[in-house]
Amino acid sequence: MSQPPPPPNEPPKGFGAPQDPSPSSPQSPDGAPEAGGSGAPKDPLAKDSGAPQDPPAQAPAPQDPPTQALTPQAPAPQGFGAPQDPPPGGFGAPEAPAPQAPAPQAPAPQAPAPQGFGAPQDPPAGGFGAPQDPPPGGFGPSTPPPAAAGPGYGYPQTPPPAAGPGYGYPQTPPPASPQQPYGYPQTPPPGQPGYGYPGQPQAPYGYPQPPTMPMQPQAQQTGGGRKPNSQLLIIVAAVVAIALIVGGGVMYSQLSGKDGDKHNAGGANGGTGGKDGDDKGDDKKGGGEEKAPADPKSSLLFQLPAPAVPKGLTSVNTVGSWLTDKVYAKTSNAEINGYDPNTGAKTWTVKLPGPVCQASRHTTDSNRTAVVFEPAMPTKTQPSHGCTQVAAIDLDAGAKLWTRTVKSGDQQINLDNVTISGSTVAVGSTGGGGAFDISTGKALWAPKTSDSCYDSGYGGGEKLVAVRKCGEYGSTRQLHIQTIDPKTGTVTSEYKMTPGIEYASIVSTEPLVVAADVGDTAGDGSGISDFFSIDNKTGKLRAKISAPGKTYAAKCDGITKIEFCKSLAVGNDKLYIPTEEHEGATDYSRTNEIVAFDLGTGKQTGQRADAGDGYDITPLRMDGTSVLAYKRPPYDKGGQIVAIDGTSFKETTLMENPTTQSTHDAEMSMLPEYAEFLYGDGRLYMAQVYANKPTSATDKAYLAIAFGTK
Repeated sequence: MSQPPPPPNEPPKGFGAPQDPSPSSPQSPDGAPEAGGSGAPKDPLAKDSGAPQDPPAQAPAPQDPPTQALTPQAPAPQGFGAPQDPPPGGFGAPEAPAPQAPAPQAPAPQAPAPQGFGAPQDPPAGGFGAPQDPPPGGFGPSTPPPAAAGPGYGYPQTPPPAAGPGYGYPQTPPPASPQQPYGYPQTPPPGQPGYGYPGQPQAPYGYPQPPTMPMQPQAQQTGGGRKPNSQLLIIVAAVVAIALIVGGGVMYSQLSGKDGDKHNAGGANGGTGGKDGDDKGDDKKGGGEEKAPADPKSSLLFQLPAPAVPKGLTSVNTVGSWLTDKVYAKTSNAEINGYDPNTGAKTWTVKLPGPVCQASRHTTDSNRTAVVFEPAMPTKTQPSHGCTQVAAIDLDAGAKLWTRTVKSGDQQINLDNVTISGSTVAVGSTGGGGAFDISTGKALWAPKTSDSCYDSGYGGGEKLVAVRKCGEYGSTRQLHIQTIDPKTGTVTSEYKMTPGIEYASIVSTEPLVVAADVGDTAGDGSGISDFFSIDNKTGKLRAKISAPGKTYAAKCDGITKIEFCKSLAVGNDKLYIPTEEHEGATDYSRTNEIVAFDLGTGKQTGQRADAGDGYDITPLRMDGTSVLAYKRPPYDKGGQIVAIDGTSFKETTLMENPTTQSTHDAEMSMLPEYAEFLYGDGRLYMAQVYANKPTSATDKAYLAIAFGTK
């Protein structure tokens, strides 16, 4: 996961969050969870009345920030949405930064003092929320990079001249315009600070910057590869757009047994199997539910066309996809649609007042999930209304159950992440968060914020885990990894990471695995230099796993989307991650492997699953004790779904996709690093997290495609 030098005449930019310069293993003293549990809110919920007040032109003197109040929904056209993700590293030179405007300053943090969870309190005057980090740029679904001209991995060195981009491929985008992607938080115009963000100047070089528009992969890149072969001189430029690298990016499905999310939400990571998508690591069920068909050759079930992009805008956000026994559900432009999983016939539509910003990758036992969205549609004059609304969606019924907001004082908070654990919906951001009952929308608890600590977000699934930040930005910052009772907000265990680590991602909540880029040593924008295996009963560190970016290809975004991790899986008390690509057995071919680490010792187990020459293998999720993985194919093959036995590491092919040119091109337009992949019951669904405006009348872009073996 190395990255090329910056372009001439442009200062170098770092990819990913700044980290502690010391990569040493954390030595955390054992201690009791921080005091102050939480209970039901003291003040009753009040209906919002009208639009919120305009934020002050200049922030008042620092004061003790209030605890966020949880309130019923009311459209609030204000704020500039969740921050955007940094561009993924290792894919060429970064784009020139878009200007960022200063925002109201947040109170300076004091000495670290862990805070508990409690009921919302009446806020004092001034101050809006907890201490904020310097703006690291935009945070959103990762944007597929454009591929450089030249043959893809696995192609002959000198293929015949191409007549043009292949069928189904996104076309070359028009020149970048100042307009940011439709449905995403926009950079505030100069002099117009966005509520809830720190009053900091333009982010310095080394911090990721927001892009002007997302870039899609080009038709020439059709091989199964991440990293360029130096002989081919392939350089891929990575550009990120915003509020979901999942909450967009590739949001890998988590399927489970009969008691949980059988086909879990298209959220963010490879995650685990088991109830609500999480495997306890000592699963004795065996291989799982996905069985090899008599004939693994698949056929194309259906293709969903990309939604139209409104005039004057360059793209729309389409993050979020889910699979149940009854429906395949997919976010489109300010709506969520349900489709027959075999035919693609639309069965229901849930209309939203604005575009979806974030989507939980989890579902409940009754197939309910949650999304964060804007209260109104973007316009040229107001390109963002803020990601302030959270709603619960019944996927089987095709209905929106309720909508809520979270407030700091009288201001609605822009929400960065949303997750589900049990029957609790938890939302978080640097400005505050809250928890709601998924059936009723009742406010359950809210995290306490202070001048020294705040919850930056949550990881869900079988457990609920918070990443709580304490101390000032920089060397005194300390992250507290807290396992929480989802119904009360009470902290049940806590692990304190080494001071100076700025961001952490929740890879799995049961067993508890956290990823971080310690001292910014990953060097590739992946957000991972090390994994931490933690006992979530005692809060003690079990093992630290070193995963250098130049060697391994997993990726996390702990800046705002706490549980957004991809290209990995956790189960059997092991961590499964892919290696970076390397030269294959034949000329110009590329390949890689999946390896396993023991979560108890932190050591490799010696197990390796080879992709095969010309293929690139990516873990999707656990299925019982087996790892389900996708093999991105070379130019003359179809993609494959394989099950890797957790003990023998023997691979069983569950699906092999067609090789017809149009179908192959459509499949290859869905990069596993960026698209949403869901697999269950012999069907594979691949979906985009953006829909770009076509560049010609002949463009054929797809929102989603589906393959099936039965």
